[in-house]
Formats: sequence, structure tokens, C-alpha cells
Amino acid sequence: MPFTLYNAPQSTCSQRVRFVLHAKSLPFGEVKLNLLEGDQLKPDYLKLNPNGVVPTLDHDGAIVTDSTVITEYLDEVSPETSFTPEHPLARARMRALMHFFDEMPAPAVRVPTFNLAFLPSFQKMSREEFIAMAESKPLRREFMMKMGQTGFPQHEMDDALGRLRRTYERMDREIETSGGPWLQGKSITLADIAVMPALVRMDDLGFADWQDLPRVAAWFEAIRAEPAYGPTYYHGSLLSERFPHLREKASRTA
Repeated sequence: MPFTLYNAPQSTCSQRVRFVLHAKSLPFGEVKLNLLEGDQLKPDYLKLNPNGVVPTLDHDGAIVTDSTVITEYLDEVSPETSFTPEHPLARARMRALMHFFDEMPAPAVRVPTFNLAFLPSFQKMSREEFIAMAESKPLRREFMMKMGQTGFPQHEMDDALGRLRRTYERMDREIETSGGPWLQGKSITLADIAVMPALVRMDDLGFADWQDLPRVAAWFEAIRAEPAYGPTYYHGSLLSERFPHLREKASRTA
């Protein structure tokens, strides 16, 4: 099996890559890492990915990191089913959208994720354990220390939700301009796959703040109907399946 994906079920970046692999019908081995237990920081994994994050793709011994890079790499090495437009201008626009999604919703979604899902686990740690855990993360050290064991304050939650709302509005404009149903028209591209996990995550957390944008709502239903969606989001891929307190909160507010 030429492809091995080191990833985590609930990782939004991992979900991007799993979707592309399944959509292309590429067989792959899956090594699942438990991020809360620090599997991504163990020496053997750091040899593959010095950033200590997921996912990492092993393609016959060639290592590729960063989810956006991996999805483009897969489209290049397996072009039979392509998610990259043929026209250079359309490709440029796709990459600009992917850059926007990496800059806007990808970091924004971490704030509600950590506050609502991960914080209870961090609060059970001693101060020394938490600091040691935060200091061990090459790319997330400052983020973890800023959050601390009390979570992000409300104004930072509001700011993150505002950035996510701007993402949905950008998506709405792109779909309107292209004619839809996808961001760039009739065909799904890597840009759609790049933003997909952010909306799935916010829906799972109970913050699907796009219901007043019918084009985005239709896009969300369309991507969930894609054949690759089901195997990408196998049981345990949603935070509500991993953390019982999220399900309890949802049932209380329903």
C-alpha cells in the first residue's frame, strides 16, 4: 500500500486529506494518533514531522506534511480524478481561496474547539503538567499558553465567531459569482474540501451560523452527500462523539 496517513480522527486538517484520498479511491493505511495523549510529540513521529502536528503523508517513503500541501500533492500524483481546475486563472483563484481558508476559518475554529471540547481535559491537569504540555508543542505553544486553563475570554470567542461568519459570507459571494453549486461553479475543487472541516466542526459544536445564507446551506448539504464524506467522518471523527459533555450540552439546549 503506497500511502500511509498519520492523522487524528477529529483533526480538521486530517479530515481534508482523508476526504481527498477517499474521493480518489486511493487505498491507504491509517495510523491514528491521540493528540490529547501527545502521540504527535513522540520522537518517532517528530522524525516524520518536526512540527509535531497532523497530518503527515508517507508515499512510498516520501514524506509530505501540511494538509493543504498534501491535498495538492495528491491531485498531482493521482490526476485521474482531479479537484484542480484546468485553466490557470481558475487554479489561481482556487489557491487564493485555500490561502484565505488557512488564514481565516482554520485558526478561528480552534478557539471554540478548545474552549468547548478540550478545556475540561486541560483543567484536570496540574499547572505544571499543563505548562509542560504547552511547552512541548512546536507550533501551538503560544496558543496554548494564551488559552491557559481558564479558556479564551468571551471577546476572543466573539472574534473567532465573527471571523467564521465572514468566511460563510465569502463563500456565499463565491457561489453566487460562480453560479454554484460549488465555490467555483459546477465542479468541486480543493477549495471546497479545504473549508469543509471548519463548517462540519461548527455544526458539530452547535454553531451553524449560515442558515440565513441558503447558498451556503445548500453547499453544506451537497458536500455531506458526497460519497467520500461518509468514510472520511467515520465514527469518532466528530468531537461530540469523542467528548460526552458536548452531547449533554446539546441535549440540554435542544
